[in-house]
Amino acid sequence: MKLEGSNIVVTGGASGMGRAFSLKLASTGANVAACDMNQEGLDSLVTEAEGLPGTIRGYKANVANEAEVISFFDQAWADFGSLNGLVNNAGIFRDGLLVKKDRETGQVKKMSLKNWQMVIDVDLTGPFLCTREFAERHIATGQKQGVIVNISSIARYGNQGQSNYSAAKAGLVADTVTWGKELARYGIRTGAIAPGFVDTPILQGMRPDVLEGMLKAVPLRRVGSADEIFAGVRFIIECDYFTGRCIDIDGGMRL
Repeated sequence: MKLEGSNIVVTGGASGMGRAFSLKLASTGANVAACDMNQEGLDSLVTEAEGLPGTIRGYKANVANEAEVISFFDQAWADFGSLNGLVNNAGIFRDGLLVKKDRETGQVKKMSLKNWQMVIDVDLTGPFLCTREFAERHIATGQKQGVIVNISSIARYGNQGQSNYSAAKAGLVADTVTWGKELARYGIRTGAIAPGFVDTPILQGMRPDVLEGMLKAVPLRRVGSADEIFAGVRFIIECDYFTGRCIDIDGGMRL
């Protein structure tokens, strides 16, 4: 699918990788419906995109809220006339060990159900809702080409301290395969990207010594850039013979 002239939804579009994806897409001539909870971030994104070949519109919505997702897709579809692509990028962290024994008190602390559920709601249920609404409108209006890109994580293989996040990101890859099989008959392709450590505000806020220790597990010994992750997103969108697969872009962590 050609990027120029296409209309693409990017969730979590106000910051981090989602913001970079939105601006990169608009730079190629694609039009972007950026969805996020952060209205201020959306406003600044729209301003930053002024003068680019493609346009960006901002929409405040919570991807974990069914009613808000339905309303967002109704409005975005009306504003753009149709939607060709969806990048399920919105995600949150609530890291913690499943159980942890305090060395001093002997008390065993547990990951809370709230922290488990919050991550599952945003990182797995959110993409389900967005994909469902995108696909329903695509099929109902007779669109011929569509593509869904799910942003997973290298944590999909299992990462200590991330039971919730790992489960959500592994589930998202499984859904990528499932949706690839189910939606091909309607001209909709799917793909996933599993980034490793990426230069985003989350990593930028880490202590240098902690980040240095993390990078020892990366053969390339550096973090990736949002532009490098976008190269994978762009490939999935543009390669019409790609569907139902996940690409790890992780500096070699899983070699």
